[in-house]
Amino acid sequence: MANRGGNRSTSNRGGNSKSAFNWGSAGMVGAALGGAALAIAANLGRKLATQGLSASKGNWAESLAAEHEAVLALFEKMLATDESQSMQRKMLLMKLGHALDKHAYAEEHVVYPALREANEVADAAELETEHGEVKEFLYRLSHMETDAPEWLETVHSFRDAVSAHARMEEDQIFPRLRGEISEELDQRITSEVNKAGFAMA
Repeated sequence: MANRGGNRSTSNRGGNSKSAFNWGSAGMVGAALGGAALAIAANLGRKLATQGLSASKGNWAESLAAEHEAVLALFEKMLATDESQSMQRKMLLMKLGHALDKHAYAEEHVVYPALREANEVADAAELETEHGEVKEFLYRLSHMETDAPEWLETVHSFRDAVSAHARMEEDQIFPRLRGEISEELDQRITSEVNKAGFAMA
C-alpha cells in the first residue's frame, strides 16, 4: 500500500526548524528579560509622570493641595457626563479611585502621624474618619450602574464631601501643623510624602 505522506518526517529531531516560534532557550530568556526591563521602565516612567505634578509643587502641603485640585477636576469631568457615557464614567471612576488611594496613603502614613506627634490627635482622627467616608462613596459608586438615576447625585455629594475635607486641610490643619513643627521636620514630611506618593503612583 502506498504511503500518502511520502517520506516527510512529522518531527524535527535535528532542531533545525525555521519556525518563528523556535527561539531557543537563550532567545526566550533574552526576550523575557527585555520584556521585563521594558515593563519596569514603563512603570517607572508612569510613576514619575504621576508623582511629578505633586512633587513639583514644593512642600508637602502644597503638594497635597495640588492633588486635591486634580481630584476635584476629575469630579467635574464625571459631573459633565450623562447616562449614555457608561464607559467614560467607569474610566473616570477608576482614575478617581486611584488618585484618592494614592493621596490617602500619603496622608494616613505620613501627615496624620505627624499631627498626632504634634498633639493634634482629634484632627487626625476626624480626617481619618472622613477618609473612611470617601471609601464608602467609592464602594457605593463601584456597585452602582453608571446609568442609574442616582449616579450623578451620588457623585455630586461625594465631590462636596471631598471638597470640604480638602478646604479644612488646606485652610486650617496643614498651616497650623506647619507652624508648630521645625523646618527640618517640615522637609522630612515633604520627602516622606513624595516617597509615599511615588510608591502608590
